[in-house]
Amino acid sequence: MLAVPIDRRFLLKSAAAFAATWPFGRPEPSHAADAELIARRVLFDNPDYGSVTVSPDGWHLSWLAPVDGVRNLFVARIDDIASARAVTRITDRSVAPFYRWAQTNSHIIFFQDRDGDENWRASSVNIRNNAVVALSPAQGVKSFLTQIDRKFQTDVLLMHNGRDNHYFDLYRVSVLNGSSELLYENSEYAGLLADGDFQLRLGMRFAADGSAEVFQRHASGSWSPFMTIPLGDLDGTDLLEFSADGKTLYMLDSRGRDKAALYAMDMATKKTTLLAADDEADIAQVSFFARRPLAARAEKERARWHAVEPSALQDLADLGAYGAGDITFSGRSYGDQVLTAHFERDAESGEFVLLDRETRQVRPLFKQRKALAGLALRPLEAVTFAARDGLHLNGYLTRPGESQGTPPLVLVIHGGPYARDSWGFNAVHQWLANRGYAVLSVNYRGSTGYGKSFVAAADHEWGGRMHDDLIDAVDWAVGQGIADPKRIGFFGGSYGGYSALTAATKTPEVFACIVDLFGISNLITFMATIPPYWQPWFNVWKNRLGNPDTEDGRAFLMERSPLNHLDRATRPILIAQGLKDVRVVAAESQQMVDALKSRSAPVTYITFRDEGHGFVRPVNRLAFFAVAEAFLAQHLGGRCQPFEGDLSGSTMKVEAGAELVPGLAG
Repeated sequence: MLAVPIDRRFLLKSAAAFAATWPFGRPEPSHAADAELIARRVLFDNPDYGSVTVSPDGWHLSWLAPVDGVRNLFVARIDDIASARAVTRITDRSVAPFYRWAQTNSHIIFFQDRDGDENWRASSVNIRNNAVVALSPAQGVKSFLTQIDRKFQTDVLLMHNGRDNHYFDLYRVSVLNGSSELLYENSEYAGLLADGDFQLRLGMRFAADGSAEVFQRHASGSWSPFMTIPLGDLDGTDLLEFSADGKTLYMLDSRGRDKAALYAMDMATKKTTLLAADDEADIAQVSFFARRPLAARAEKERARWHAVEPSALQDLADLGAYGAGDITFSGRSYGDQVLTAHFERDAESGEFVLLDRETRQVRPLFKQRKALAGLALRPLEAVTFAARDGLHLNGYLTRPGESQGTPPLVLVIHGGPYARDSWGFNAVHQWLANRGYAVLSVNYRGSTGYGKSFVAAADHEWGGRMHDDLIDAVDWAVGQGIADPKRIGFFGGSYGGYSALTAATKTPEVFACIVDLFGISNLITFMATIPPYWQPWFNVWKNRLGNPDTEDGRAFLMERSPLNHLDRATRPILIAQGLKDVRVVAAESQQMVDALKSRSAPVTYITFRDEGHGFVRPVNRLAFFAVAEAFLAQHLGGRCQPFEGDLSGSTMKVEAGAELVPGLAG
């Protein structure tokens, strides 16, 4: 894969006055009948098993599992799971889920950041003696793996921005001792792609109009134009991998069509051959073996696989006969003798399995979350409805089960915005449904997977039609009798946090309360504080969102910034922020909180000094969800588990508004 590093109902004189003049009256409890209260820890602690895969030689399994709250790497003989042992002893920050086996079959390459700073440092661990070797600089440098091949058992290709934090250079690195050789000093390209011979083949940069210009590198070291990817095709087009002989490029491509498809391109003639396509959704994931694609996956409501090679049909049939769920392939051994796969399920734990391709037997390995067994979890329903302009929208709904009357609803909105919600186990949905809420997530315009026209419909629509989609979703839920219109809450992070603040300042009459996690309050200051390594591709967002370099662009961005519409911010808001966030810096939340406080608006602000764009440490996750639960119960009337020990050990600091959340002030 091309290596690229992604209102006005009333004003309050004081926050205290807010509680006494709540316009909807005190919310009535809405409890799911006879439902056991599921402890937050069951839903939000680290899973028991994650990222299960197989070594290249097929002798070992590896996975991530928690040790004292920190996810570490484990290995076991494939024929003796009881031999499992931790090969890392990390106590500070969990191993990232995107680790890889080296071709030595004795080393695993893994990544960690520091307190959420997203400067991923690479290391290798020898599974024989647990010796760890650094593969990239330790401080302030972001690295990622770009190529592994069986021909080079002890080496990998790694990219990092240690020389210039804007650009990533290409290195050949030994997993044995960490020695590295600079292969290409990069001062121009946002992404690079090498082949299985460790030869740099393609580079991509972004033009002023947001389009991607792809260049081909020749043996002489010179570059020539190879292809152009228009702005509207960026989310559906991806250069994935070269064939083993280097003559074919496999790629996802939406040029000339709406839904992205899988193609093979002849590098000599640039002729393409269609390998897989879906009529209703983008091809978004491809399973490879030995540098050839076996199957391609699309997802509208549920995952749907398309076999590229006949062998994949049998693999999918064998797995399908074993059990229900959406399948993801997670690893294959040499000779394709065994493979690991994951079953995603909505109302029970996901499961990892092993398929022996010689005997065609599927062997269960691990349940992802053992504590979910026997709990009354709720199904995740795929729903569809029309936006006010006729655009077809998809989403996912979780109902709280039997309740007395129409339940309150929490609208849970994903970040990105160029991402999506998917079917499967959703801890936030299960938590809220168990507390008596209906829960609705919406893949608003701009969400990926539904074709390029759906993404393009979001251009220059932050805080505009993208927000209209969310209000239309609420109206649909109310119209269907799913939700009580007087008890609607908003819950969103990142772009979803921006949407939460937009809801608070643009449509507060719709929502009884708002939860914002690291949301953007001012689009101009947000765009001025992006990480340096976003700069090479930031023309994309200038053309999609708004250009802060022009007078008209700045005016547009100011108008769409929640910070500039505080006169309508009258609903209670809970804001949470990781202080090490490099995507949405803490100043975005702080300036919103300061402005709300200056107007005596009801705001509670909590921070975590050792988190970034998301809460990784379980103690911090539990503390956040404990506070959010009490906040939502206060304003929507759902059930609430006492704080108990869920605030202990966390670095959470209540910066403002402790008195507005029951029990938080001590």
